[in-house]
Amino acid sequence: MLTAYGAASVTFMMVMYALERRHRRFVLGFAAGCLLSSSYGFLSGTWPFGVVEAVWSIIAIRRYLMSRP
Repeated sequence: MLTAYGAASVTFMMVMYALERRHRRFVLGFAAGCLLSSSYGFLSGTWPFGVVEAVWSIIAIRRYLMSRP
């Protein structure tokens, strides 16, 4: 189950990343995907992956806030 969760979260994150240029909401979706991937990293015991993904989510949230219309 944990592997399926990790695969789904990383897939979601990459789809949101690919769609970022279409609308700013996809940047927020990418941030959510990074948080999901981060939780997977911590749950699977690979805390460096969890930390890096958490940092990426902060960066994505900042990009979302800076791109206000």
